[in-house]
Amino acid sequence: MMDHTMLEKYARLIVKTGVNIQKDQTLVIASPIECAFFARMIAQYAYEEGARDVVVAWKDELLSKIRFLQAPEEVFEEFPEWQKDFYLSYVKQGAAFVSIAASDPELLKDVNPGRLVKVQKASNTALKEYRERLMSNKNTWCVVSIPTKSWAKKVFSELSEDEAVAKLWDAILKTVRVDTQDPVAAWEEHKQNLKKSSDFLNSNQFQYLQYKNSLGTDLKIELPKNHIWLGGSEYTPEGLEFVANMPTEEVFTLPKKTGIQGTVVSSKPLNYNGNVIDHFSLTFKDGKIVDFTAEQGYEILKGLIETDEGSYYLGEVALVPYNSPISNSNILYFNTLFDENASCHLAIGKAYPVCIKDGENLAKEELEALGVNDSLVHVDFMIGTKDLEIIGTTAAGKEIPVFKNGDFAF
Repeated sequence: MMDHTMLEKYARLIVKTGVNIQKDQTLVIASPIECAFFARMIAQYAYEEGARDVVVAWKDELLSKIRFLQAPEEVFEEFPEWQKDFYLSYVKQGAAFVSIAASDPELLKDVNPGRLVKVQKASNTALKEYRERLMSNKNTWCVVSIPTKSWAKKVFSELSEDEAVAKLWDAILKTVRVDTQDPVAAWEEHKQNLKKSSDFLNSNQFQYLQYKNSLGTDLKIELPKNHIWLGGSEYTPEGLEFVANMPTEEVFTLPKKTGIQGTVVSSKPLNYNGNVIDHFSLTFKDGKIVDFTAEQGYEILKGLIETDEGSYYLGEVALVPYNSPISNSNILYFNTLFDENASCHLAIGKAYPVCIKDGENLAKEELEALGVNDSLVHVDFMIGTKDLEIIGTTAAGKEIPVFKNGDFAF
């Protein structure tokens, strides 16, 4: 077990800086049962900060595996009405949401991929309104993580289980700046640094970004008019500041749905639905994925892309310097929360409406007319490399280097 003081600092940081809990607000925590002790710690600090109530949705991935292997097929197309009501009722009440993302990256590798697709589709369909509220920042939310034994052994396979867990704890606490004397103050400084990058990108309002590297990425991304780069912290309509991901090293926006041409090659494995997808590429024409390859996890990738019409398109463009803390740790986490913050990345599926001017207030049809993609899924995958070059082109045709040798050029 980690030093209790460090755990307390982490839990307090999540409550104060992550979701910025308010007096008389409810906090909803989604947690694996292995992480129960930490969920309780977060609850303790939430109450101390004035939360009215704290409720927890427990997850048991081992029980999920038993269900995937043994339940009848029709079960996977159903989603419990009570679970839908649980999330919808709390999101409409204005609750804050913390999700502890910690899972075995290959737990479900023996499960029929078709069952995983059905469950994902049923869940995302039932919780569409809940997900849309979070992606429009109507509620404060924060995704965090702590080690589990199976995950730690995947990351540090050469170590004993206890040693692997201890090493992963150490790495995570550094990425979220809990190893500093005052993590809240450290995050204030970090947010300002990310704002400098987003300010530069917003001031240029690039029409196109052209990506190239030695892996074979040659991709042109069109950005819609009045797109907005975000990073660090975000705000609810009432002006409450929160940090959606801890850690975070990215600045991000959305692409124009039909404005992507060329091929992009993955630079890190993707952990999706308890399976690893690795060494894969996507080819686009007019924004749509028209071809794809994968050395590992081809059927899982195919299922993801074929989820719905919107999953053939991209919803996020994110920039992360190769020379950044998580990247420099040289740890492959097999967890998107960390790996995406070590690498430039894109996301298959739904775009964040807040990444276009007044997007959070626009109807679905209005967003679609502006080129904003919609989908039941939003899945980040990593494409950044040491030699990544990105050239931005303004509406006036001026070309400006954005990335050179994997890092910001400005």
